[in-house]
Amino acid sequence: MGLLDDKIVLVNGGSQGVGAAIARAAVREGAVVAVSGRRPEPGEALVAELTAAGGKAMFVRADLADAEQAKASVASVVAAYGRIDCLVNSAGLTSRGTLLDTTPELFDQHIAINLKAPFFAMQAAVADMVGRGAPGTVVNIITSSAHGGQPFLAPYVAAKAGLIGLTRNAAHAHRWDRVRINGVNIGWTATEGEDATQKAFHGAGDDWREQAAAKLPMGKLGQPDEIADFVVLLLSDRSGVVTGSVIDWDQNVLGGLD
Repeated sequence: MGLLDDKIVLVNGGSQGVGAAIARAAVREGAVVAVSGRRPEPGEALVAELTAAGGKAMFVRADLADAEQAKASVASVVAAYGRIDCLVNSAGLTSRGTLLDTTPELFDQHIAINLKAPFFAMQAAVADMVGRGAPGTVVNIITSSAHGGQPFLAPYVAAKAGLIGLTRNAAHAHRWDRVRINGVNIGWTATEGEDATQKAFHGAGDDWREQAAAKLPMGKLGQPDEIADFVVLLLSDRSGVVTGSVIDWDQNVLGGLD
């Protein structure tokens, strides 16, 4: 028996990085998985990989900057499989901006991807769960930077901090519906997106991961597959009654000082 046997799981922003790792782990644990993304090439390649390994998966093309498409990603899963049991909001925009140089346009982009998309995807998924009178789970991938973060992440922090509040609010609102909603504040993680960000915004070379890892307490960056295993546990019944929790997945301790 897998942790997610017979569960229908949608991973929004699931075509690469942490989202793709979560999709792989969910399939391994018995779930039928849908992954959404703006670009079909990586999404369809991931689905092909999962199905070739014997899993059941589908790709949903969605630009999550559009709230209607975020809702439609859920509708597509319900139309294909009759229901949705688990939702993971994994999409994230990390483009840089400080308090002084962030434009209204950049701020709106962060709100759209990092807060508005999860809000309306959750709205659609929870409506299906409540409408069927069935339990369900949601996990929001957030960030340890939501505690404050670096100066160059001002709009990102603003949006992701809002997602923390939303996670707790929605969990409280729907606990009597047996819908459990939790969040994971991930730290610095080795993903394709982070590689592109480091090179585009910080002039990093190809060895940036090794240099960064050498300066971290555990000697490595966060690993997507390790995060994925934890998310699968939160999605599964083995996480028990836990809801409204936002868990730091990081090697820096909030409030700790050297």
